[in-house]
Amino acid sequence: MRPTPRLAVLFAVAAPLALMAGSAAPAWWVLSFDIAALLVAAFVLDAVMTVPRRAMRVTVSMAPRVFIGEPIRVAVRIDAAAAWNDWRGRGRGRDIEMVVAARGDIEPPEITHAVIAAASVQVIELVLTPLRRGRVDVRAVNLRWRGPLGLNQTLLSVPVDTRVDVVPNIRAAQTASLQFNDRDSPFGVKMQRDRGSGTEFDSLRDFVAGMDSGSIDWKHSARHGRLVGKEFRVERNHPIVLAFDTGHLMREPIDGVARLDHAIGAGLLLGWVALRGGDLVGTYGFDSRVRHWAPPLRGTSSFPRLQHQAATLGYNTDETNFTLSLAELTRRLKRRTLVVVFTDFVDTVTAELMVESVQNLGGRHVVIFVSLRDPALQEMVDARPDHAGALARAVVANDFLRDRGAVFARLARIGVHCLDVDRQAVSVGLLNKYLAIKERGLI
Repeated sequence: MRPTPRLAVLFAVAAPLALMAGSAAPAWWVLSFDIAALLVAAFVLDAVMTVPRRAMRVTVSMAPRVFIGEPIRVAVRIDAAAAWNDWRGRGRGRDIEMVVAARGDIEPPEITHAVIAAASVQVIELVLTPLRRGRVDVRAVNLRWRGPLGLNQTLLSVPVDTRVDVVPNIRAAQTASLQFNDRDSPFGVKMQRDRGSGTEFDSLRDFVAGMDSGSIDWKHSARHGRLVGKEFRVERNHPIVLAFDTGHLMREPIDGVARLDHAIGAGLLLGWVALRGGDLVGTYGFDSRVRHWAPPLRGTSSFPRLQHQAATLGYNTDETNFTLSLAELTRRLKRRTLVVVFTDFVDTVTAELMVESVQNLGGRHVVIFVSLRDPALQEMVDARPDHAGALARAVVANDFLRDRGAVFARLARIGVHCLDVDRQAVSVGLLNKYLAIKERGLI
């Protein structure tokens, strides 16, 4: 039995009234004890009429793993016994408050209300919102309900002791996998040749109108007595490295999810498509120093390893040292590689060393520079300036966007493939960049 704030308020109101009555007439001092006894009796009666803990059978279930950006759904099944559908409840439902006790990088849990009737079974879904990858320890689910008079409250704690892993979001990669399998399923297991643009010789065929005249094989044409052209296919076995900046700028959230997690989701989708297409994919993490390195491997069987490697990338508060990190990456790459750099910058001054380091990396390798736009800056620029403060913010935000555009223009001039898009378009934009580079045979 635990008193409620309502009982405390009644005592707080009754005590001054009894004191005033006793001061006005000494014979009324007995009344103060009668009021206290009445409140205590009401509290005991409310406790007796409250639904007992044994009448509630509670079970809790949840998924052992969720993707970042998706909520942890805790299903609470309450089986209310019919025993309290008597003089305690008189057939009426009881309002029950529930909250999850959890530890981890999550938003504060909210209290959920539900009305539970006797001899009923209900499943209530509680939601936890993770903010970072990692583990969330769900300790218990706490329930609380009050008696009919609202003077007594009963607490019930259901231990859970479950760990939920918050992993990188691979929904896009799963969708791509289903689309690939659906395309191939009517034909069974087969070799798929990507004929067309490319530099790797595939076969000879009769020359027809519309083919590039440069593809004519004059030696075989003379032998066969007719024009014969070469057919090429897209090259495979190219190494790709997904380089993730894990510095403090990548910790900043966009729509509630860190920039790093948006980058990891796009990188995993590209990794799946590249592995499916026969290329090799590796990962690299860096900020003030090298945090992670995994050399490129081939085959779709390597994708779980790729996902695990991305999940281990931490959120660091260090400032990124592009000179050291990208120079070390250049040293580790032994052959021409497609390097996808996921990072962010503030202005042209802080981006100076970054541009120089990316330029050195692009001297030997093909570089895709990926950065996510901050929607808040564009909203400040587009917002109607109702006062001087809003106008000042709009001017500063516009300066940041202008400096950002100047950095991307400089990167494009030195041959770096740039991608500066919103988070919704980063996955598709990155895939298009990758396919265009493959089609042009730049790797």
